[in-house]
Amino acid sequence: MDQAEQLRNIIKANNVQKPLARVITVTSGKGGVGKSNTAINLAIQFRKLGQRVIILDADFGLANIEIMFGTVPKHNLCDLIYQGKSIRDIITWGPMEVGFISGGSGIAGLSNLSRNYLVSIIRNLSELDSIADIIIVDTGAGISDAVLEFLVASGEILVVTTPEPTSITDTYSLVKALRSHPRFSLEDSQVKVIANKVESQNEGQALFNKLNAVVGRYLKLPISYLGSIPQDTQLSKAVMQQMPVSLKAPSAKSALAYEAIAARMMNKELNKGVARRGMTAFFSHIVTGKKNNG
Repeated sequence: MDQAEQLRNIIKANNVQKPLARVITVTSGKGGVGKSNTAINLAIQFRKLGQRVIILDADFGLANIEIMFGTVPKHNLCDLIYQGKSIRDIITWGPMEVGFISGGSGIAGLSNLSRNYLVSIIRNLSELDSIADIIIVDTGAGISDAVLEFLVASGEILVVTTPEPTSITDTYSLVKALRSHPRFSLEDSQVKVIANKVESQNEGQALFNKLNAVVGRYLKLPISYLGSIPQDTQLSKAVMQQMPVSLKAPSAKSALAYEAIAARMMNKELNKGVARRGMTAFFSHIVTGKKNNG
């Protein structure tokens, strides 16, 4: 029995009669399009809908989530991996009791660990399924191997883009890289688009229609549209004050747009095909992929 098979068996054992979290990965083709802002505001809106939410900041080298939280975490994923901390030790609780885990460089080092070490870590991470209903993974921008590893492990991928021509081009490049990844599953993954910094809903819809036409023609990949976030000075002011606009100005047009998208994502009829994999499956997918590629 190879290591991948052993880890799959661990997943099955951990997932018996246990609720699984919904893992949503937020990404973008380029930086500066509002990816982390989207992640944290959706987290706030999910909390308002009664969901328990944890954000995993997997954008290594940047601290966008903690800056927007206005807090510095005492521990990160490295402390769980190398210092024996528990999963609850490394969660920082932010506004509205949204949990936050700093990835640090911990995930990059997973492929170098022994099987026993990995089993312990994956079992520890499986506790997140009992702590959270929704886990939002905020990846780095672009098409690095690290970003793609997160995306192929996720069943639900949110791509944030803007009307800027470079953003649209980079979004297509990201989706193309994802589609051609050897471990990307067309049956098990859903790609959803959010248009950010638009002047009107029509501009957001037109942006998606353009992207969808090209992706459908050349990549044969179905993508869906979640909606748009308008340009909003209230959002800019909230960012400057290190607060999510959904809390700072809940009636602002951008906050209402996030609210509408979160409600759409919680609509059971619109999300019939969304499978809850849980964090054990998510991280095991990453680890076994790294081992097989290594």
